[in-house]
Formats: sequence, structure tokens, C-alpha cells
Amino acid sequence: MRCPYCRHADSRVVDSREADDGQLIRRRRSCPECGKRFTTVEEAVLAVVKRSGVTEPFSRTKIIGGVRKACQGRPVDEDSIALLAQKVEETVRAKGAAELPSHEVGLAILGPLRDLDEVAYLRFASVYRSFDSLADFEREIETLRAAARAREGAAAEPPTGAPPAAPGGDPAAGAATATGLRGAPA
Repeated sequence: MRCPYCRHADSRVVDSREADDGQLIRRRRSCPECGKRFTTVEEAVLAVVKRSGVTEPFSRTKIIGGVRKACQGRPVDEDSIALLAQKVEETVRAKGAAELPSHEVGLAILGPLRDLDEVAYLRFASVYRSFDSLADFEREIETLRAAARAREGAAAEPPTGAPPAAPGGDPAAGAATATGLRGAPA
């Protein structure tokens, strides 16, 4: 590392510390030539390759802006949008690649956005997936409905290993019926 004061080509690391939850490393350095100290900051840069082939640094701000547009007029607060952007960044960084296509960033946005607000999800998906007909919207809406039915069905099922509930809704009565104790002569 070149000294910013005397331009000497070497420096010695005096101290290293993590910052921003481990996303950055701050190093305190000393120049052996002039003796002055300076700080450097190291950050792993994640690059996004756009459809045009242009590469640009990943930007959480751009994620927030796009999701904010999709959520316009919806009951979604700024904290929820910021949290969604953080989840997206964690997801794409977890892939471990230095560069990733913008398509993968869009896919990482769709899941959390669907959970946050279905209307905003449809808005974002219509632009991201380039919907060009009513049929595209209908297909996506049917997919959302099927997922909602699956969630409702899963919520209605009793927990695994639990005895079935009796017609009156008393699980203990269902257990007694299941074991043959109910209605047995005394």
C-alpha cells in the first residue's frame, strides 16, 4: 500500500478491525519511510452484470428505489423496504460470486417482495418479467392464489403426531375415540 503522504511504495499494518458487521475491514498503517500513519478500508465489491453487458457495483439504494416504486400507494413502510433490501443483499452475497447477472438480483427481490405485499410483487414482476399481455398477469395471479391455498391448507392440518380432533373440536375426545375408550362398556 503506497503512503498517501510521501508516496513510499510500502507500509506496515499496525491494527486491523472489522466494521459494518464484517462487511468492511479497517486497517491502521504506518509508513516506514516518513513514519506517518493512515487508515485504509477494504470492502468486497459485488458487481452486477446488466443485460447490456455493462458491469456496475451492487447498490442497495437501487434495490430500495425499485421496490419503493412497486410499493407506491401500498401500506408498506420504509423500514420494511430497507429490511427487504438487506435480505436481497445478503442473498446475493451468499452466492459467493464476485459478479452476478442482474437477472439473479431480480429473482432475489421477487421472493421477499411477494411475502411483503402481493400487489407490489405483481407490479415488480410485470416489469421484471416483461409482461406484455393480460394472460401474463392472470398466470401470475393464479400462481399467487395457488400458493395462498397451499398456505391455508397447511395451516388447517393438525401438527404431525397429534391425534385427530373429535367432531366437537376436543382433541382429548378424539384421542379417546382413536384408542377405543369412548363408548366402551364400563
